[in-house]
Amino acid sequence: MAESPEIRCSDSHVMALRLAALSHPARIEILKRLSASRCCSCREVVDHLDLAQSTVSQHLKVLVEAGLVRFEADRQRSRYAVDHVALAGVSASLSELVNSCCPSLSPKRQD
Repeated sequence: MAESPEIRCSDSHVMALRLAALSHPARIEILKRLSASRCCSCREVVDHLDLAQSTVSQHLKVLVEAGLVRFEADRQRSRYAVDHVALAGVSASLSELVNSCCPSLSPKRQD
C-alpha cells in the first residue's frame, strides 16, 4: 500500500534537510525526549540531557527549521513538540528511496 502524499517528504531538498537535522546524536536524543511527552520547554529537555541550555536551544532551532519539531511561544516558556506527520514522512521517503535504489532488498510480493 502506498503512503499518502501528505506523509512523504515531497522533494529531495526537504528530505535532505530533514535527514541532515537527524544526523546529530544530540538531536536524536532531543526527539526521543520530546516524544516522551506531549510537549516540553527547552529547560525540560536540558534537565534530561548532559548539554548546556544554549546547545539544546541551537539543536531545537535546527529541528524546528527542518520541520521535525513544532515551536509554540507560551508566555515566558517556549514549548516544543515532535511533528509526528513530518517524522513519519521522513521514514516513508527513506523507505521509498531504499526500495527504488535497492530493489533486490525490497520484500517480495506474494500474489
